[in-house]
Amino acid sequence: MVNRPVPQWRWQILERAADLDPVPPVLGEAAAQDGCNFTVWRPTVLPAGCDSSVGTLRREAPPGRVEAEGRTPWSDANPAGYRTEISGGGRRLRLKQFHYDWAFPAADHPCLWGSETRPYEIGEGRVAWLGTDYLGHRAGSARMARTTVELSVLEGEFTDEELVALFAALRPAVPEAAERILATPFAELSYWARHRADMVSVPTGVFSFHRRDKKHEGDWIPSADVAAFLAAQGVPVTAGGFRAESAATFGDGAAVRELEVVYASPDGAELRLTAQRTGGGRLEFPPVREKHPATEELHDLGGRPLHLGHVDAEYGACDAWWQHPDGYDLRLLGSAGTGLGREAFLGLVAGIDAGLLLAGNAGVLG
Repeated sequence: MVNRPVPQWRWQILERAADLDPVPPVLGEAAAQDGCNFTVWRPTVLPAGCDSSVGTLRREAPPGRVEAEGRTPWSDANPAGYRTEISGGGRRLRLKQFHYDWAFPAADHPCLWGSETRPYEIGEGRVAWLGTDYLGHRAGSARMARTTVELSVLEGEFTDEELVALFAALRPAVPEAAERILATPFAELSYWARHRADMVSVPTGVFSFHRRDKKHEGDWIPSADVAAFLAAQGVPVTAGGFRAESAATFGDGAAVRELEVVYASPDGAELRLTAQRTGGGRLEFPPVREKHPATEELHDLGGRPLHLGHVDAEYGACDAWWQHPDGYDLRLLGSAGTGLGREAFLGLVAGIDAGLLLAGNAGVLG
């Protein structure tokens, strides 16, 4: 029997920002999937006493500011998003699903940034985090098959066990769509890569990264050319069970100063490698800690210092910074998961570094 390649995902996009719904329509998860560049997840178990689940879809449209409920207030971008409100018995919470693609998701749970967080296994190698969101609400977050799922308690009290059980009981609304989304390169799903919308200044990990300018300055390599492009740059195409699927260069008008590579695993976990000419980009050595609670360590990598930060030793999310002998700086970020803790991540860093050393200065940022 011949294994046929899984076709890439295609979804419905409005032609103009003016076509956005003034109020996002009520739509079930399966019906909403055709309008989303991410896997839409459906709750199969509701917390005790909750008997109402209502979902609404914010459709994708090109950049442009319009009067539309639910659109993002901090940029001209109009990415897709799906919101579910679950209520009953005097309690209420909401789930928000979207593709977090304007930067690497900080500590793998950006809505909980700055708060003490607790990880819980929810099956299939995934981790849900509980903490406090930016509005001060009890909240949770998980990355699942390219989807960021954020939970916020709006009314009443829910136990940790109830919130974790809700995350664990999420299932793809359209399994075929989930399979196709996982087969589609990041750059072809990403709203910011496709529309070149203004960048959003946000933290990206345990260490501080000088935020990119608002104006989008990245140039994404065509997906079909990524492997050949990275090979010419002397950058490994694989890292453990991850494979490079997207890459972008960032310049200053005269020459490339940064290279960013997105590595993905078959189940949607992600690594993000940034390389820059020493002193020529936004990585500054030694790195400075961000405010999010995390552990910082210093390791030896072939006689060079390796700065490692992680939120949890067993699950990640990890952030590593080091320098190459040929004069460029490197950073590797990883999503959280049962196989992406401290030791596994250090192995991925060592593997990428060995590949770069083997290639020598074959063209990285050259």
